[in-house]
Amino acid sequence: MVRIRLARAGTKKAPFYRIVVADQRAARGGRFLEAIGTFDPRHGDGIVSIKTDRLAHWQGLGAQVTDTVESVLKKQAKAAAAAAAAV
Repeated sequence: MVRIRLARAGTKKAPFYRIVVADQRAARGGRFLEAIGTFDPRHGDGIVSIKTDRLAHWQGLGAQVTDTVESVLKKQAKAAAAAAAAV
């Protein structure tokens, strides 16, 4: 099964993650099919950048989003809505 999950790319005590599409059997930081975004948790609620068109593409093909990535995306959407409402 293909999953959309986090792959650690940071250094010791400085985590940084890529949001990747990978086979569920691959190692956490190992082989992946496509990198579709990044997540930096060291800045407040975290800085997320994601290619939404590629996310929709992979979900359309049946890729499952992990719980962690889903919560990160929900937080990002909530922050974007709050920022838009404030303007």
